Amino acid sequence: MAKDLMRYDLMAQEALRGVVRQALLKAAMPQGLPGPHHFYITFRTRAPGVDIDPSLLEKYPDEMTIVLEHQFWDLEVTDTGFEVTLKFGGVPKYIKMPYSAVSRFHDPSVGFHLQFEPSLTGGDGAAEGGSPAKTGARPAPADGEAGQVVSLDSFRKK
Repeated sequence: MAKDLMRYDLMAQEALRGVVRQALLKAAMPQGLPGPHHFYITFRTRAPGVDIDPSLLEKYPDEMTIVLEHQFWDLEVTDTGFEVTLKFGGVPKYIKMPYSAVSRFHDPSVGFHLQFEPSLTGGDGAAEGGSPAKTGARPAPADGEAGQVVSLDSFRKK
C-alpha cells in the first residue's frame, strides 16, 4: 500500500473535532442543551493553550474530565477552542482549552463517543502524526482508567 501523503488520518481528526465544536455551539445557545443531552469532555490539562486554575492542575496533573449539563456559565465557543466556568467545591473556576487538548467527548444520553489521538503540534489541532479518531458507542471511563469524572450531583435540583 502506498504511503498516505494526504494525511487522511489528520483530516478525520479535524473533522471529528468539528463535531465537538458544533455540539458546544448548540450548548452555548440561550436555551442551552436540548433535552437530556449532556457532555463529558476529557482533556489533557498540560496541553498547549489550556488555561485552568492552578489548584485544578495540581489535582489533575495529566488529564481531567468536565461535565457540561445543568450548571455551567459563560460558555464561549470559537473556531479553535472553548472556555467555560464550572463550580468545583462550590467555587467557580474558569477553564479554557483548544480542541486539540480534548482526548474524549461523550454524550451518554445517546451513547455518542469520540476519542482522539493526541495532537503533536499543540494549539491548532493539526498533528504531525497519530492515527484516525475512534468512534462508536462506548461507556464512560471507569474510575480506574485515565482521567476522572468531576461529579456535579451536589449541584443538581432534587
